[in-house]
Amino acid sequence: MQVGNGVAASEIPGAVWVKSSASVGNGNCVEVAALAGGGVAMRNSRFPGGPALVFTAAEIEGFIDGVKRAEFDHLTG
Repeated sequence: MQVGNGVAASEIPGAVWVKSSASVGNGNCVEVAALAGGGVAMRNSRFPGGPALVFTAAEIEGFIDGVKRAEFDHLTG
């Protein structure tokens, strides 16, 4: 199955959803799942059956690199 943006997260076969250990347990978490073929799906933990965003491995690598470089720190206030 080709998984694309907007697919219901609950319909992604074999997805094992993981959230950061830094999540504080208040239900406001982003969860990720590795996809066959190297992509990554993301979902909102408050809506586990809701739509998932799907990224290629290169897109995720670029995002994580930006996070490590603090390029998005201004978004957290």
